[in-house]
Amino acid sequence: MRLAIFSLFLFVNCNNSDREAKEGKSESDVDAARNFLEAALKGDYKLASSYMVQDSTNIGYLAVTERKYSQMDPDQKRNLRNASLRFYDPLFQNDSTTVTVFSNSYKNDKDTLRIVKQNGQWLVDLKYLFEHDLDTTLNKLVIDTLRK
Repeated sequence: MRLAIFSLFLFVNCNNSDREAKEGKSESDVDAARNFLEAALKGDYKLASSYMVQDSTNIGYLAVTERKYSQMDPDQKRNLRNASLRFYDPLFQNDSTTVTVFSNSYKNDKDTLRIVKQNGQWLVDLKYLFEHDLDTTLNKLVIDTLRK
């Protein structure tokens, strides 16, 4: 009887963890970046969106990215799905904002992503990926040395 109750308890806890992961909850800034990027590499933009700040600009940028993904040939999509992520030292970090550098093993191009903490939740601010020549966290123009 105890084994059955313990098994039921484990089953419920595992389902809660899976549900939280699917709802876009991340425990840290790195977790949020990884969850978002893994979903995007797999072409699951609905899941990727759940790890993102929900504003019209972010939603628009994600839609553009999804359209580009849908136009890729099957080999490119497969390569992205199979790619692994690499994270480098963050460019900027405090208790509520991180600008992290990442690449994937297929494209191997370094780029930056901002992750912000809003209402206790770490979320990707996709605007930074598209607009990071002006770093609003530092309020000054930043020369993008990653594109060289």
